Amino acid sequence: MTALQHVKPHAHYTVQLPRSDDFAFWRERARALIQCDIPPDKIAWVEPGGTDDLFSSGGMRLPEPPADAPPVRASKRYLSLASNAALHRDPARFALLYRLLWRLQRNPRIMEDKADPDVGRVEELDKNVRRDSHKMHAFVRFRQVEAEDGEHYVAWFEPEHHILRANAGFFRRRFASMRWSILTPQGTLHWDGETMREGPPAQKTDAPHGDPVEDLWRTYYASIFNPARLKVGAMLSEMPRKYWKNLPEAALIPELIAGA
Repeated sequence: MTALQHVKPHAHYTVQLPRSDDFAFWRERARALIQCDIPPDKIAWVEPGGTDDLFSSGGMRLPEPPADAPPVRASKRYLSLASNAALHRDPARFALLYRLLWRLQRNPRIMEDKADPDVGRVEELDKNVRRDSHKMHAFVRFRQVEAEDGEHYVAWFEPEHHILRANAGFFRRRFASMRWSILTPQGTLHWDGETMREGPPAQKTDAPHGDPVEDLWRTYYASIFNPARLKVGAMLSEMPRKYWKNLPEAALIPELIAGA
């Protein structure tokens, strides 16, 4: 008897994800469940701190794919969108990704259908996550602190989605010669110039509130502000007010706008 024959037709399965941003874990489990022919409505995807679906059996052991199971089909476009969409904070994202992957097995060209609601939703999640990552790159502001072993730079940021670990490489490359920490409500990153470490969630009070470098930064920002090119709407689109509280130059914006 094959493993597929051991699958109960009316069973419900719960997949506990170790991290909210662990796309690799989700992908491995999703591939196995597809190969076992488990439909989307029989699976509950549960993040850390989440609750099981009311109709799922948390004790049901996940089936193993049969040895002769066909490979799972997933286009490059699907994988590109899905890996980013998995970082969104929408609790239904993993179920959405599995449903779309399930449908891909029957319709390999579904990602080309711009009118498909599942495709459209995944594209929307991907866009939101990309925008959040862009804002993180643009608006993280390091503040210098004196540590026992020398200078250290600390930044506070509040991402909308689960993007912290996905962007670790960007900051490691960009600030390779600095020793820095990025603190967020989701977790923390610490770079000592050689090794990246992850830490527990932080609070804003854990971050410093200012340093002498900020005075120089505000002077520079005021000097490059061009009132002749001011478009308040466009500026707010690129620099929403919710980020202002963490930007040293933001305190100058109302005065500069008024002067313009």
